[in-house]
Amino acid sequence: QVQLVDSGGGLVQPGGSLRLSCVASGATFSADTMAAWFRQAPGKEREFVAAIKWSAGGTYYNEFAKGRFIISRDNAKNTMYLQMINLKPEDTAVYYCAARPTSGWPPSFDVSSFTSWGQGTVVTVFS
Repeated sequence: QVQLVDSGGGLVQPGGSLRLSCVASGATFSADTMAAWFRQAPGKEREFVAAIKWSAGGTYYNEFAKGRFIISRDNAKNTMYLQMINLKPEDTAVYYCAARPTSGWPPSFDVSSFTSWGQGTVVTVFS
């Protein structure tokens, strides 16, 4: 099973930017892999942020992420990224990368549908 290590979180002021990274090891992402970012704010459930189909590069976003977050991947490095701009205090959360071996159709973004998880990286947006 693939192991995921996410990083790139930190402290940032409103309007600032961060880029999160997720490196996969132990196995190479297959062509049909669906990889995603989730986040969990204190006292709230984990929620879907964005996802990408590994081979075709098709992307999916939660409404709050559209226009501010961009998900991408580097096949050669087996690495996924989440570029976040114009960050807001409500973006404060632990961000997790996740993956599953098949995309499925229609694709599901339920937490339970993902089989591999990173350890999480903390993003704090403070004013």
